[in-house]
Amino acid sequence: MNFDFLSDQLQDHWPTHPWAQLVLGLVILVLTALFLQWVVARIVLFIAHRLLVLAGHTNWDQAFIRRRAYHRVWYAVPFAAIALGIDDVPHIGKWSMPIERVAHGGAWVCIFFAAGSALSAWQDVYASSKEAQTRSIKGYIQIGKLALALVCGVLVLSILIDRSPLWMLSGLGALSAVLLLVFKDTLLSLVASTQLTSNDMLRIGDWIEMPQASADGFVKDIALHTVKVQNWDNTVTTVPTYKLFSESYRNYRHMFESGGRRIKRTLRIDAQCVRFLTDDETERLLRFRLLHDYLQQKQTEVEQANRNLGELANEPANRRRLTNIGTFRAYGLAYLQRHPEIRQDMAIMVRMMEPESQGIPIEVYCFTATTAWTQYERIQGDVFDHLLSILPEMGLRLYQAPSGTNFASVAGRLRGEMPTL
Repeated sequence: MNFDFLSDQLQDHWPTHPWAQLVLGLVILVLTALFLQWVVARIVLFIAHRLLVLAGHTNWDQAFIRRRAYHRVWYAVPFAAIALGIDDVPHIGKWSMPIERVAHGGAWVCIFFAAGSALSAWQDVYASSKEAQTRSIKGYIQIGKLALALVCGVLVLSILIDRSPLWMLSGLGALSAVLLLVFKDTLLSLVASTQLTSNDMLRIGDWIEMPQASADGFVKDIALHTVKVQNWDNTVTTVPTYKLFSESYRNYRHMFESGGRRIKRTLRIDAQCVRFLTDDETERLLRFRLLHDYLQQKQTEVEQANRNLGELANEPANRRRLTNIGTFRAYGLAYLQRHPEIRQDMAIMVRMMEPESQGIPIEVYCFTATTAWTQYERIQGDVFDHLLSILPEMGLRLYQAPSGTNFASVAGRLRGEMPTL
C-alpha cells in the first residue's frame, strides 16, 4: 500500500462539513500534542534521568523529581505542539493567531517554571552539604527566581500582545520610579542579602543579639527578605534582612572560634573596710600559697623604701605599707593565673575601677577555656564563689544597700534605748 492510496482514502472519508473538519482537526492536533508529550516523557527525559544516575548524581535526580522539574518540562511540549500546528487546522480562521499566542506563552511559562524548580532542586542538594551548615544560598535562589519571573512576565506579555520584548523593557524604563517605590523592600533586601553573604557577616548557626528587634539566639534561616532567629526561649524572631545590614547587632561567632569566652564582672567593696594591713595580718596571710611569693616581694620593697626614708619613717603617714584591697587584687590575679579552666594566653586582670556611691568596684577580667554556655556559667560561678568567700580573710566586705530588715533592726534598737516617761 503506497502513500498516494492512503491519501486518497483519507480524502474519501474526510468530512465535508466545515465544522466537522474543524473539530476533527483540533482532535488530531490535541492527540498529536499528547503523543509528543508521551515521547518526551518516556524517551528524552528518561535518558536525562539515566545519565544523572549513571554519573553518580542521584541526589540531583531525586531533587528534580521532588520539585517536579521533569513534569513541568513535559507540560511545555503539548503547548509547543499546539502553537506550531494550529495553523494546519482547517477552517480555524481568525482564532488561529490568539490560540497560537496563548499556547506559545503557555510553553514559555512551563519552561520558566521548570527552571525555577531546577533552582529549588539546587537548593535542596546544597542543603545536604557541609557548606550549608554555615552559609546559605537561599537568598541567591530567591533572587534567581525573581529574575526568572520578571523575564517570563515580560516575554509572555510581549507574545500575547505581539510586541517586541525590547518595547516592553522600554516601557518599564519609563515606570522605573514607580517600580523602585513598589519593590523598595525587595531591592534593599537584595543588596543586604548579597553583602551579608559575600562578606561573611552572617551564617546559619551564628548566635546574634539584636535588642532593637528582640532577637537573641541562633540564626536558623537566611532568606532574601527575612532572617529567622530562634531565641533562647524557643520563640522565633523574624528580622528583615536589610535591618541586619543597616543596623548594628552582636555576633558571637568569633568568640566561639577563639575558644575563649570573656568573664567581666565587678565586686563592689565597702569603702569603710579598706585599710592598711598590720604586721600580724601580713604574717598570717603569708601562709596563703597564692599570696606567699607576692607578700615576700612586697615586704622586701616596702622595707627598702622605708629605710630610704630615714627618720621620716618614724611617722606612720610617711611609711609605705600594704593595703588589704591591694592584697586582695593580687590574690585574685594569682588565683586566676593558676585556675585550670581560665585561658592563660588571653587577657587576665583584676583591676580597681573608679569609686562610686555603691562602693569600690573591683573588676575581674579573664576568659574561660570553653565557650559552652553551661560550662561557662559554672566556671564563672566557681571563680566568684571563691573570691567572695576569701574577702573576710583580708578584712574586706561587700557593699550592700540597707534593706527593710536593717531599718527595722535600727528602729528596734532606738526604741529600746528611748527612756520611758
